[in-house]
Amino acid sequence: MDFQSIALPTELRHQLLLAGANINSILIYTNKNVKKGGSFFTFFDLCNMNLIIDAGNTLVKMAVFKGRDIVYDQKIPLKDFAKNVRSIFSEFRSIQYAMLSTVGALSQAEIDMVSVFCGVHVLSHATKIPFKNSYATPQTLGVDRIALAAAAFYYNPNGNTLVIDAGSCVTYDLINDYGEYLGGAISPGVAMRYKALHTQTAKLPFLEQEEIADFIGNTTETSIHSGVVNGICNEIDGVISQYQSRFTDLTVILTGGDEQFLSKRLKNTIFAHSNFLLLGLNHLLEYNKR
Repeated sequence: MDFQSIALPTELRHQLLLAGANINSILIYTNKNVKKGGSFFTFFDLCNMNLIIDAGNTLVKMAVFKGRDIVYDQKIPLKDFAKNVRSIFSEFRSIQYAMLSTVGALSQAEIDMVSVFCGVHVLSHATKIPFKNSYATPQTLGVDRIALAAAAFYYNPNGNTLVIDAGSCVTYDLINDYGEYLGGAISPGVAMRYKALHTQTAKLPFLEQEEIADFIGNTTETSIHSGVVNGICNEIDGVISQYQSRFTDLTVILTGGDEQFLSKRLKNTIFAHSNFLLLGLNHLLEYNKR
């Protein structure tokens, strides 16, 4: 995979120069410039840093990796992206590469801004991956699910791993002990369930998630909370049990925005990992440097 420069519009270049970007000192790397090493992270990689960007519809997660370790991470509103990019590169001058995963929320100008400072790879279905992808329609597989599959592949390379990402949607993704991605499932997330009950009915109120005292709701509001919270927890536990019946020694990873809220309510043994997707993106960036 080639990391290449992007010709920037004159106005954007002018704005970046005013912001302090040194365009003449941009470092652009291609495959032939990166030495292949026997280990996953070469000595060169350990001396430099990667910027990982996961852009959702309203929020952007940004992390700086030094080798395998996260030395900085932050979640920011989408509108503050440009300001934070400049700040990160000002603080971490050893960043040489960036991996960007976006659902389409970032504009091309914002992506171009990152390329002023370092080599950029935008994750897509065409990105080189370390595992076998047996998804029937790989061109439709979401970039977040690709990153989670990569994280699972490296986290448990010789075992069966189910990754559950509890965000806007709940996604289930399975990597088997042969390093093969099989697919999974997609269902509504916690917030989406609350919203659907309100928007798809005439009188049910819109509620925010909260703790429930009992699974039997004795008011409309507590009934909604019970239905949403117990419903999604029973769904997740049920799906885990389905996978356990087919795949031996299954490792289950729970991640995503609702990971903390849900993890203590599940009956099955799971490993909660808030930065699992970021780890997967960093693994993919390293893999594509080769």
